[in-house]
Amino acid sequence: MSQQEVIPTGYLKNSLGHLVPLQLVSEIDKLRNELVMEIIGKVADLRELLGGFKADTFGEIQAFSELSAEKYKVKLGGIKGNITLCSFDGRYQIKVSQAEIKIFDERLQSAKKLVDDCIHRWAEGSRVEIIALVEHAFQTDQEGKISLGRIYTLLQYDIQDEQWQLAMQALRDSMQVVGTKAYLRIYERNSDGKFDQLALDIAGV
Repeated sequence: MSQQEVIPTGYLKNSLGHLVPLQLVSEIDKLRNELVMEIIGKVADLRELLGGFKADTFGEIQAFSELSAEKYKVKLGGIKGNITLCSFDGRYQIKVSQAEIKIFDERLQSAKKLVDDCIHRWAEGSRVEIIALVEHAFQTDQEGKISLGRIYTLLQYDIQDEQWQLAMQALRDSMQVVGTKAYLRIYERNSDGKFDQLALDIAGV
């Protein structure tokens, strides 16, 4: 969380960045601001706590994995894949999973051009829904990023068209792995024998 700006005593800063004397701020606005800032303070504390828990837990799992590997005279040098640890009674599971971080390089533009050409060539006989799905797949978010999930949807279409197949190959080639991210998930077995995830959203900490 970014460092809080110091506001001079006796003032509040409004949404335009102007300093407003407290005597000109209504009581309900003051109370609302106090409530929001109190909650934000608690969020900062929770993020710090979760960040410490995440670092400690990954460190402990790493140390245990290395201890277990010593039996086979193996040095792991870090958690490389997915791991599931179970309690002795089978009630709890702790799962560490590794996910690849992917981006698209300049070949994405070639793929989009090929797909657009296919759509225009098929336009007369194509279903409007298919065209909408394809156009949606290449839409960017507010940060200008393409959704991997939407692109994977395109790759699943079994369209036997030479130009379409070339476009899908360009899509695959444009995907570049730039790193990995580790996720921690904890599960508890319920009375039905199924495992429920204990909600701890620490992926973004």
